[in-house]
Amino acid sequence: MKTKRSLSALFLSTALGLLLLLPSLALAAGFLDFLDPSTKEGKMLSGAKTVLGSSQQLDYKSERIIGENLAIEGLRRYGMPVQNQKLQHYVNLVGLSVAMNSPRPDIPYRFVVLDSSVQNAFACPGGIIFVTSALMQTVQSESQLAGILAHEVAHVAHRHALKSIQRSQFFSGVGQITAANMKGDKGAQFESMIGDLQNVLFDKGLDQNMEFEADATAMETTYRTGYNPAGLMESLQALQRIEASSPNKKGSWFSTHPPLASRIAKNQAQLKKYPDAASLAVLADRYKSQAR
Repeated sequence: MKTKRSLSALFLSTALGLLLLLPSLALAAGFLDFLDPSTKEGKMLSGAKTVLGSSQQLDYKSERIIGENLAIEGLRRYGMPVQNQKLQHYVNLVGLSVAMNSPRPDIPYRFVVLDSSVQNAFACPGGIIFVTSALMQTVQSESQLAGILAHEVAHVAHRHALKSIQRSQFFSGVGQITAANMKGDKGAQFESMIGDLQNVLFDKGLDQNMEFEADATAMETTYRTGYNPAGLMESLQALQRIEASSPNKKGSWFSTHPPLASRIAKNQAQLKKYPDAASLAVLADRYKSQAR
């Protein structure tokens, strides 16, 4: 196992290093192109797309529509994307690397760094994932960034946000929602459901057991990718050191996630599953050269 992990780390270091030499192309071009032109959030309210009657049964396009609604609200609350194509390209490369080794690798993911002084990262259903510039400054290595992005990918993979509001009236009593029945009460229920999701993602936070599950999945995902799985725990420890002095706690990881001490303790316990962790990729120098 150690040899296999070492080879994975070598491949990760070499392959990702080569990719960083390529033009950014579509990964970094057009910061708002994570919105599918055929599924703009306004079309949902006019019934242009089909939504099935349960969060467990949602097809991907329907999930993405909901995610796009939340992404727009995330931009409104946290700020616009950082105007740095090199940085955006790099974060997408790291994010896509872990997404390929996640429990749900078969959907398109998009990673966006937002210009915000709030320490946070969050995932919208369907694979749109944001991380703030403040958190990027706190992170000190690529393995730490990979852990954070893998945590958010895990929320998407486990459909945590949708599960948190699966009892919404919007999902009940309906086999299929079409243009014919998306008006009136159902349109209002959709808006109410989006409001509930906004409250969960940006204010209240997900259930703590979902957060613990995302942490555990993130460590396994980063390990499979070839990163030192301690990266997530290290990023949480860095946040713990600045928590007391952080001026912007509202809407941050400090207010929307379980206490850092409990998460760190669980991560430390899980780290024992990876005896060869120290031999895997950390890549602090590359992070500094690409993200600063």
